[in-house]
Amino acid sequence: MDEGAIEMLGETEINQIKKVLRDNIDNSELAGANLMIIKEGKEIFYHEDGLADREAGLPIKRDSIFRLYSMTKPITAAAVMILLERGEIDLYEPVSKYLPGFKNQLVAEGDSLAPALREVVLKDLLSMTSGLVYGGTGNRAEREVDALFHEIDSRLLGSWPMSTVEAMNKLGKCTLAFQPGTFWQYGTSADVLGAVVEVVSGMRFGEFLKKEIFEPLGMQDTGFWVPKEKRQRLVKTYADNGSGDLVLYAGNHLGIVHQMDRDPAFESGGAGLASTIDDYASFTRMLMNKGTLDGVQILRPRTVKYLTSGTLNAEQQKGLDLWTTLCGHSYGNLMRVRTDCGKAGDLGSIGEYGWDGWLGPYFCNCPNDQLTFLFMMQKTDTGTTTLTRKLRNIIFSTCCE
Repeated sequence: MDEGAIEMLGETEINQIKKVLRDNIDNSELAGANLMIIKEGKEIFYHEDGLADREAGLPIKRDSIFRLYSMTKPITAAAVMILLERGEIDLYEPVSKYLPGFKNQLVAEGDSLAPALREVVLKDLLSMTSGLVYGGTGNRAEREVDALFHEIDSRLLGSWPMSTVEAMNKLGKCTLAFQPGTFWQYGTSADVLGAVVEVVSGMRFGEFLKKEIFEPLGMQDTGFWVPKEKRQRLVKTYADNGSGDLVLYAGNHLGIVHQMDRDPAFESGGAGLASTIDDYASFTRMLMNKGTLDGVQILRPRTVKYLTSGTLNAEQQKGLDLWTTLCGHSYGNLMRVRTDCGKAGDLGSIGEYGWDGWLGPYFCNCPNDQLTFLFMMQKTDTGTTTLTRKLRNIIFSTCCE
């Protein structure tokens, strides 16, 4: 931790951070976590508490490996931007150019089906305005996606697992929830982008990420699976048992092998990566530095500016506004972007961007404050938690003018 941390945060604030996290661990809201704050390019605070494995009594450590789930999405978006600035893709190209399963799509309109008025394009995927949704038991689109992911999960551990491109071509045949470009709904668009990167680059998505992002940034512990020699660092996942305690969770979810003990055939651009807090900090610092870290350029400044901007129009914004905890935000390129601090439910600044994951990992970059907030935990069905917002509020009220 930088010596300026005590001066910037103050001993009182540091103790508040530690107390809030410890109270939540003691109340079995989570088993353990680590937290990092970067200010003006320098780490000013790091803290870890709790257990990575309750059953074995193993503590969270700085090199603990966490499943990112949807915090994979910003990395996928960065991969797409690499192709964009090289002239290898155009965001108005139809997805069907790369994945034929997206031809002749149908849209759910009440109990009926109608032809898509236009094809889904790459830009729709980046802004979550494609009509692709996550699985559920609600409308026809949700049920069809749910059935597909059950099929992916059923083949995960067998001799014939579904590949990234095969899975996404099958997804293209699922009914869309709305006409492309007309609304916003969180869904499987990032997974499709992973397959597009694979087709365009001619290499597996994971290999592209390794070559173009992870190796250049020194992200040695980030990938779609965890090799045997590192697996003891993989944090256990817990779920709420409904009685005020935690229970071990080991299920496969959204096409992800939970044990992360094999190189997966399906590399999920929306949910598949695992990483450490230091590795992910390298990615966030690269974005904060306008595409460059320690002399290595991943993206150009104008590309990063586009990547970290909200892109929703007024009609699309109505979909995002249904997500209560994202009031005061727009969305673009697989990340939230703050547009109105007065409407938001926590402290922050205009232009901050980031995302979270199903198990609770969270990041935001705040260019106006030169501040990065990183938080890692592993509990099902969490995303951005009350705990995360409490920690944010301590940090933003102290480190930002």
